[in-house]
Amino acid sequence: MIADECRDLQEELTAMRRQLHRIPEQGLDLPQTREYVVSKLCELGIPFELSDKDSSVVGHIKGARPGRTVALRADMDALPIKEQTGLAFSSVHEGAMHACGHDAHMAMLLGAAKILASRRDELAGEVRLLFQTGEEMSKGALIMIGNGALEGVDAVFGTHIGTLLDKDIPSGRFIITPGPVMASFDRFTIKVRGRACHGSTPEKGVDPINIAAHIVIALQTINAREFNACVPVVVTIGRICGGVAYNAIPAEAVLEGTTRAFDENVRRRLSERIEQISSATAAAFGGEAEYSMEWGAPPVINDEAMAAFAADCASDVVGPENVITSVPAPNMAGEDFAEFLNVVPGAFMFLSSSDPEKHTDRPHHNPFFDVDEDVLWEGAAVFAEIACRFLGR
Repeated sequence: MIADECRDLQEELTAMRRQLHRIPEQGLDLPQTREYVVSKLCELGIPFELSDKDSSVVGHIKGARPGRTVALRADMDALPIKEQTGLAFSSVHEGAMHACGHDAHMAMLLGAAKILASRRDELAGEVRLLFQTGEEMSKGALIMIGNGALEGVDAVFGTHIGTLLDKDIPSGRFIITPGPVMASFDRFTIKVRGRACHGSTPEKGVDPINIAAHIVIALQTINAREFNACVPVVVTIGRICGGVAYNAIPAEAVLEGTTRAFDENVRRRLSERIEQISSATAAAFGGEAEYSMEWGAPPVINDEAMAAFAADCASDVVGPENVITSVPAPNMAGEDFAEFLNVVPGAFMFLSSSDPEKHTDRPHHNPFFDVDEDVLWEGAAVFAEIACRFLGR
């Protein structure tokens, strides 16, 4: 059975995860990470393609007979975080850390690749392995799609490890639900311009900090008063920057924030209203507001049939009691796996690795983040089971 074979790989999976954890790289250019992935594919005799636009890798496992194509994805990039876990295999790259589980994702997909490569004679079709850059900046998926990584693909699946949905879900549980599972995520900037003056004579200037404060408060009315209470909407200001001295009114203040939604019309409406409110508020106080939106990823929407199929595969691997197929509400975090799901049907899965005794219940994007390595075999096995069943084992 695939589950038994992947359990036997547990030590190897852990070693791969730790080796990758030591060499985190950010963004689109991940030379050491790509070299590691390529070396493993070469060991397995799996042909691959390298992108000339980033460090992404596409592996091809061709079955003995023609058939459909299923894609399995793992993201590879890390975060600009100084690791504080104290682990023996901590990051050797100062200021960079795998604080979101992407090291584990690569290890699980490489483990699945080993199982699938050994079963080529049983497969009808192709397993396409997608090793993606730039998930944290929401650019890597679109690059892969532009390179043709999804051409001829019939379905795509991905897994995210950690505590993303709920740290109280025990380690080893899969969460696979249909429909919306993660929100869109976009980043906006508002530059508020006033007129500088001394703090003792505010009447001689226009205070951009005061304007910025009113904009922050005004923006909170968008989700409170402009959308139905049952529509999930988030408008968050995460950064305010302005001023050079305690007793001076500056010429400019900058606000940065994010929006989250599950509907494209809501997503666009949020942007429109942020711009309108910012400009009108600034004008009311005699200033100006320059607004810009950096569009990130759309919402992650699982295909109902593919989610049910993936959940059934997971149940065969870990038992139905360890598979959750409904949750009270989708997660408001974002993932550019959404771009793949906008092209072909598929499902994005979650694998909990939350265990307080192992200190793996910390939130993502945290300098103390870690995963429960004992569940790595589960992620590899579910990937492999999905591929084998989809290609008609």
